[in-house]
Amino acid sequence: MVDATTPATPPAVHQAGGGQPSGEQHRIKNINASLLKHLEQVFNRHAGTRKTWTKDQVIAFLHHVQADRVNDPSGDIAAKEELDLNGFLQYMTSPAADALAPPLDEDFSWPLSSYFISSSHNTYLTGNQLYSDSSTDAYKNVLLRGCRCIEIDVWDGDDSDSETSDSESSDEEYTEKKAIKKASRKEQLAKKIPGSITSRLENTSLGRKLEKYTSSDKQLDTASTDSVSIQGEAKGSDTSLKPTVSGPQAVAVEPRVLHGYTLTKEVSFRSVCEAIRDNAFTVSSLPLIVSLEVHCSAQQQEAMVNIMNQVWSDFLLAPPPADAKILPAPSDLHHKILVKVKYAPPGHTGGTTAPDESRLPPEAQATSAAAPKKKKKPSKIIDALSQFGIYTRGVSFKSLSQPEAQMPSHIFSLSENGVLEVHEKQAPDLFKHNQNYMMRTYPSGMRIGSSNLDPPEFWRKGIQIVALNWQKWDEGMMINEGMFAGTGGYVLKPEGYRGKKPLATSDEKPAPITSGEIITAPSQSQISGKTCDLHITVLAAQNLPLPEDDHNPAKLRPYLKVELHTEPHHTLQLHQSGKAKEGEYKAKTKTMKGIDPDYKGEVLEFKQVPGVTPELAFVRFLFKDDEIGRDDLAAWACIRLDRLRSGYRFIKLMNQHGVASEGVVLVKIEKKFS
Repeated sequence: MVDATTPATPPAVHQAGGGQPSGEQHRIKNINASLLKHLEQVFNRHAGTRKTWTKDQVIAFLHHVQADRVNDPSGDIAAKEELDLNGFLQYMTSPAADALAPPLDEDFSWPLSSYFISSSHNTYLTGNQLYSDSSTDAYKNVLLRGCRCIEIDVWDGDDSDSETSDSESSDEEYTEKKAIKKASRKEQLAKKIPGSITSRLENTSLGRKLEKYTSSDKQLDTASTDSVSIQGEAKGSDTSLKPTVSGPQAVAVEPRVLHGYTLTKEVSFRSVCEAIRDNAFTVSSLPLIVSLEVHCSAQQQEAMVNIMNQVWSDFLLAPPPADAKILPAPSDLHHKILVKVKYAPPGHTGGTTAPDESRLPPEAQATSAAAPKKKKKPSKIIDALSQFGIYTRGVSFKSLSQPEAQMPSHIFSLSENGVLEVHEKQAPDLFKHNQNYMMRTYPSGMRIGSSNLDPPEFWRKGIQIVALNWQKWDEGMMINEGMFAGTGGYVLKPEGYRGKKPLATSDEKPAPITSGEIITAPSQSQISGKTCDLHITVLAAQNLPLPEDDHNPAKLRPYLKVELHTEPHHTLQLHQSGKAKEGEYKAKTKTMKGIDPDYKGEVLEFKQVPGVTPELAFVRFLFKDDEIGRDDLAAWACIRLDRLRSGYRFIKLMNQHGVASEGVVLVKIEKKFS
């Protein structure tokens, strides 16, 4: 191995996801023999008999091969009168030769609706949608990875939260009371999963885990209940064991956070708010949107208001004197928390909210569909809670022409299938709405394993907030990393995808969308649909991480699969599903051996790809282990096409859990647009 750097402090471990500033660009610490051979060949092609490059040769290489400007970071070598091999290696192992270009200095002066925002769905969950834990650590994790929109599902607090043991109750008795409560709740929740769902899961790993989970809990809870009954009878006491709360020791019942109608475990709303407070602006000062799904009584909503005022007091916006005429810019909202909550008109009285069935898990949807239909009471949010939604007022979607659709501060939330239904009927109207107003979409409730939708499908429709399951590493999350890497969680939409930039003093609102109105889609000059030629020469890789549960580097048989994810503009093509899918354009190398494979300059080509918007196209690099059956993922990278640098570049790789590895691959990138 050749040491290519001076000693330095190792970089902090970086987990991908989207938005963490700095992009974790760091120098490659060493290069192996096969990489060194390829780099020497590149250097020698341009070197004279003196084995050095002149200043003119350096500038020509940077300009014609690397497509860099002299004032780029690579300009350090452009200033040299001559460059030897060691200097060339210093350049190639520096961030200046990364395949991922650093993000441009973003303009954060446009209205909020002009940005794509890195977003999380069901943030509190640590795993699948049926029986995983809710955790405050999940909020810390996504916030430290750059997420700028998180979700909290809030439910009435459990009465047992307020129970304390009085002077006549032992710790054992109190624990026994809790065991009975737990057994009852588990039994009730287990009944909510209909046979149609359990039969569907019967032969899956998720179903087997669910069966093990529920059966082990039943055994544990039965044993605990039996123990309580025996001890209760021995003391001659009432075996019903009703909870007691002594006056001065009583603790007020507070709301809790969990995935409703499932076996997921809960966490307190207060502890979630505290975790958000402690981590909201650690890696990004840009505004954080907190999306509240409220399933609480009016009394518990009051508790929510008190908790948010107490915990987030330094980060909340002061109520404006009048409703906003235009949305503010991110630059005006540094270190601020924006609460997305259902809008309640003035003078509204509060009550329990009815959940949107389209976002419930499948077992709850089935239960709801089978239940007798009763006259529904209107969903209600108390005024004090609704007033938190200053620029992010949640409004139930009925149509793009409903009166609230012209309220600058409204935000519609639609499931992935809901968006596709609207798009099928009103594609131009949907796109025009999203140029000026906010919209959020989230994965279908049928994604019980926490899989993700295909985010570009919805970004291309102008949707700002595309919420993903960050606990699931799949194609959707890889592309999310490609969109937001190093940005702080906000990316300005391409020209044509955003409305006009309003003057600071303007009270003018965008023209309304009326039913039946013919709306002209943005012109071809505004939305760049280019033809792309992309050639990737794969030279060699080193330090590839092993797939999960593999421990022998010699047995790894890696090949590199490259996918170009792009589609024609939204008016030209409609997909019937938002499900994440493989790129439409893909190619792969031959299979090699070991963690330091040499691909000897194999070329992967994507010729004359039409309808490409570089800011919404992504190149995904996947190292897989060639095996009998399914080929396990070893390492990956995903780079937005407009940030993929040309020339000889190192691609830095993540492992299968999205954690930065020591793995790199040396490639030559050639791209041309026409």
